[in-house]
Parts: sequence; C-alpha cells; structure tokens
Amino acid sequence: MRLTRQTFRSIAAAAALSALAACQTVQTTQGGVVGIDRQQRMAVAPEAINQAAAQEYAQVIAEARAKGLLNTKPSEVQRVRAIAARLIPQTVAFRPDAVHWAWETNVLTSNEVNAWCMPGGKIAVYSALIEKLQVTDDELAAVMGHEISHALREHARERASEQAVADLGLQVGAALLGLGDMSQQVAQYAYMGLVGLPHSRAQETEADRLGVELAARAGYDPRAAVTLWQKMQGLGGGAPVKFLSTHPAPAERLQDLTAYSQRVMPLYEQARRR
Repeated sequence: MRLTRQTFRSIAAAAALSALAACQTVQTTQGGVVGIDRQQRMAVAPEAINQAAAQEYAQVIAEARAKGLLNTKPSEVQRVRAIAARLIPQTVAFRPDAVHWAWETNVLTSNEVNAWCMPGGKIAVYSALIEKLQVTDDELAAVMGHEISHALREHARERASEQAVADLGLQVGAALLGLGDMSQQVAQYAYMGLVGLPHSRAQETEADRLGVELAARAGYDPRAAVTLWQKMQGLGGGAPVKFLSTHPAPAERLQDLTAYSQRVMPLYEQARRR
C-alpha cells in the first residue's frame, strides 16, 4: 500500500515521539537527611545539556569580561569563591560524581539581585545580591547552596526533557528532517532548559531543602535561608525580584525552610565541631 503524505507524517511523528518517550527514570541524587526522593524522567541526554551549559556560561563570561563587568571587586570574588570551596566538597553526600565537575565561580557586576548555577557546576553570583541585601556569609551560602542544588538535581535537563516530550511539533519536524537532525533539535531544547523555561515549584522546593542541608554540612547556619528570603521579599519597590519570580508562595516557602533548616541543625552543629 502506498503511504499518503499525511500517513507518513503520522508514522514519522509517532516514531520520533517514541524515541523521546523512551526516556529514563532516574534518581539524580541521594535523598540526604531532607529526604529528596522524587524520581525524574529524562529524555534529553546529559551530554547535550552539559554542552549547552558550558557554551552558554562561556558566552556569559566572555560578554561580561568585554564589558568590564567580570569579577570587578576582589573582596566579593574572594568571599564567594571561599564559600563555594566549602560547599562543593559536601555535594558528595548527594552525588559522588559532582565533586569532580569542572566547577567555576564568578561574580558579575549587575543591578539585578540574582544568582545561578548551570549544569556541571558553572556558578554566577550578581553583585547586587551581595550589596543590596548586605548578606552574611551564612545567607550567601544559602543562595549558593540552593542554586548548586538545582545543578545536582539536574533540573535544567528535566525541564528540557519535559519540553521535548510535550512538543509534538518537534517530533514531526525531526522525523521529516531525518533522524540525523534529531540531535540538533534536542540541543535546542537543552538550551531552552537552561535559559528559556522557569523552574517548577516542585523543583524550587527540592533546591530549598537540599540547599539548607548542603549549607549545614559545610558549616553554615541553615537558618540563614529564612532570613535571606525575608530580605529578598523586603526589597519591594514595585516589580518582583527576578530571583523569586517562579518560586513557591512566600508564606509556604518560609514555613518549609524553617522546618527543614531545623531538621539539618545537627549536621550544622557537627560541622562546627570539626
């Protein structure tokens, strides 16, 4: 029987969708004291998201350097990197491979109160977060621990996978172009997972909980996460802080952070005695 063009498209789309739908169910991190045990469905290969992250980070750093906005205040850079140096070894409690990532930590001069950690350990802290909030080291560790936790849990890869599976148009296009073009399409979704899609509330809660444990294990007071987010909310001035734009409702978040920071206090006390 001769296939019509429409029938061919339907078969091709189904085949492409099956290729993405045959994704793995993974547990990216060990649960830790805070008990992060949600399994994740991944359709995008880690290599794709890590390559996209490395390229994007290199571009951000290059642009900041060209504009004279990279690591302009040595005291801030030294402070941020010292905190990173204490947090990174503690990632082994959640995934042993993370300590071997090619970690990078930089401070970008910006009026935006923000920070992030791309897959593979590419960290950026914006100067306004330090200066406008007058953060303590414990509070800065809370921010960085939260962002590192996104990378540990591979939330960017998860977002890219969800987008790729959901978009049937991608499957049709990839099938019609041929399987050889599939990798290019997936790479585009890896990029979207990094910069184009917000974290879900579930992912933000995971990063909050894992982040307070990471900070506690590094000897930073986990209760600083609560004061940090209170400072964030207190900025006000009209438009919401971009860093908080996709996070859970403030009251719920503070309640959750308070509960989980108390849960990891024994780890903090133990770290202080070392």
